[in-house]
Amino acid sequence: MFTVAALYHFNRFADLPGIRAPLSALCLEQGVKGTLLLAEEGINGTIAGTREGIDAVLSHIRALPGCSGLEWKESHASEMPFRKMKVRLKREIVTMGQPDVDPRARVGHYVQPEAWNALIQDPEVVVIDTRNDYEVAIGTFDGAIDPKTKSFSEFPNWWADHKDQFDGKKVAMFCTGGIRCEKSTNFLLGQGVQDVYHLKGGILKYLEHVPEDESTWNGECFVFDGRVSVGHGLREGSHRLCHACRRPIMPEDVKRPEFEVGVSCHHCIKETTDRDKVRFRERQKQIDLAKARGEQHL
Repeated sequence: MFTVAALYHFNRFADLPGIRAPLSALCLEQGVKGTLLLAEEGINGTIAGTREGIDAVLSHIRALPGCSGLEWKESHASEMPFRKMKVRLKREIVTMGQPDVDPRARVGHYVQPEAWNALIQDPEVVVIDTRNDYEVAIGTFDGAIDPKTKSFSEFPNWWADHKDQFDGKKVAMFCTGGIRCEKSTNFLLGQGVQDVYHLKGGILKYLEHVPEDESTWNGECFVFDGRVSVGHGLREGSHRLCHACRRPIMPEDVKRPEFEVGVSCHHCIKETTDRDKVRFRERQKQIDLAKARGEQHL
């Protein structure tokens, strides 16, 4: 059993290469895999490993200047959900493309998972799912609005197009682990919205703490690792991934005529050319050959 830790922390970092090198080396030493993003605004990512390995990496991050308040959410996976470890330097740890947005300055009101149901059932509250369309498609909260965005950077334009219909309402937002809401609530406050709320710890914390028989969540929650999705109690979900378009699909979807391993599914079969599909088939062939040799194709 592997421990999976999803984390983020907004903090001003100056020497990114100086932070990256020892962090990457420690993860390698401890056998921890996953992805960590470093930017001048902070750190974000999900990692997996043994209990001891995860504890070592989290302790290292918390020891960085300004990171003692790091929070993270833990779950478990029966198999290692990542192929390798990546520590990347980025412009933003979650890309919104709004240079004036700064969650360290102010954010919306945090709402604990146990109080979330009461808030979103208030008729004066508008509930917005800030995740991407393919994530929303496999699960969301009762009555939540789906902006149908393909990336988080589309959210500001969506808000500009729809804000008038939410005039005078309280706005409650949620995402997988909370990081997108840190930025989206700061953005809305900057747009003049008075009452902005967001789910503390995101969907993951809600599914961990709220009993299923009291839940207003429907479906499963997409996660960015080999498990693909999790459900109540953070149990591993039923979805798998189309390795052509990276969208979640159900086990029964592999029986559909549009599905070909590593090449297409019913979501993406019309989105790629025949030339693309030839390339995808060659890639899948190399993956299968590596697997037959007992190797891992990267």
